[in-house]
Amino acid sequence: MKLIVLGSGVIGVTTAYALAKAGHEVTVIDRQGGPAMETSHANAGEISPGYSSPWAAPGIPLKALKWMLMKHSPLILRPKPDWDKLMWMAMMLGNCTEARYAVNKNRMVRLAEYSREKLLEIVADTGIAFDQRMQGTLQLFRTPSQLDGIAKDVAVLEADGVPFEVLDGDGCVAAEPGLGRVRHLFVGGLRLPNDGTGDCYLFTTALAKRAEALGVAFRYGTGIRRLVCAEGRVTGVETDSGPDSGLERADGFVVALGSYSPALLHPLGIRLPVYPVKGYSITVPIRDGMAETAPVSTIMDESYKIAITRLGGRIRVGGMAELDGFNPTLRPRPRETLHMSLDSLFPHVGDDGDDQYWTGFRPMTPDGTPAVGATRYPNLWTNTGHGTLGWTMACGSAALVADLVSGRAPEIDHADLSAARYNR
Repeated sequence: MKLIVLGSGVIGVTTAYALAKAGHEVTVIDRQGGPAMETSHANAGEISPGYSSPWAAPGIPLKALKWMLMKHSPLILRPKPDWDKLMWMAMMLGNCTEARYAVNKNRMVRLAEYSREKLLEIVADTGIAFDQRMQGTLQLFRTPSQLDGIAKDVAVLEADGVPFEVLDGDGCVAAEPGLGRVRHLFVGGLRLPNDGTGDCYLFTTALAKRAEALGVAFRYGTGIRRLVCAEGRVTGVETDSGPDSGLERADGFVVALGSYSPALLHPLGIRLPVYPVKGYSITVPIRDGMAETAPVSTIMDESYKIAITRLGGRIRVGGMAELDGFNPTLRPRPRETLHMSLDSLFPHVGDDGDDQYWTGFRPMTPDGTPAVGATRYPNLWTNTGHGTLGWTMACGSAALVADLVSGRAPEIDHADLSAARYNR
């Protein structure tokens, strides 16, 4: 089957690779000049199936109000009027119940655990190097109330059979020795030993080359205008260049455009409430002689919702949630917050004077679960809306789409993962 994948981030590239492995003829189209140039470029670097949780949770509305009063707030809500933002926030609030949280987290962990297996298969098959470490994720709690509030997460982890460890402060230091110098700053943590880390950009660019070797054609620098339909099917995608007056034809299409997916799907009557939640990161080299006191893997600083990740000889610090539409401005305050979190937990480890500052738009759904699967059009599939977990869920989402496109029975339950839940 001739297929077109729209988008060349980690989701689009893994999808193209999985489809090519399944025997399809695949073309990837993207407006950027290469793979992983947007949200996949400098994300937090964590591969964390066990930490896959929806932002919509009981108590979040009150926490959000408190966060906005903090000097180093993890939430930045711009007052600019935006109907899409208001609708998305209303839908998210509707998911902030115990019942919805349990359902949504179960969906996310199911897909993320499956994705971890598929990532390991790809690594074993290709030998791709991307500063990978599989040494767990440590969610670090600075206050007793944070530690006491993990019961609902632990319950879901137990139900899904995901290994975890609840640690006291000394246990956290045993897992991450670099924290020993600041033992007084935290009371405990939740460790997920099967989680890992890796540079998403390195992985995606290397996998794109493997996909090309399988016959995948990449059309970079090509703007995507609209999907063209006739008689209940998608017949082509109109671009700003192409062999037939800008119209690219295929037997099937996969939309993997992250935050830009809703605009492409809306004219087709497909409702997809994905909002571009802006995140920030810094990447700093580890100072000479400080490798032993640097992070071993990923630490989630729960107070500021910031991930601190070891990537070879670098440290990636990522976080923040800014609701301001598609505004790409690199603001100074988030950078200060990222440095503060790193320096408080790992003082003098990173070379702050040589940081790389970045921002990207995370494609967030209001329930946290991505939109992966079929649509009302029999030859159109979506693979988008992964939020902060695109890197974590990419390989499993790609395998799921490849199975659906190929007419094979997927290896996991998938009916509740598609965009259909928003279009009933």
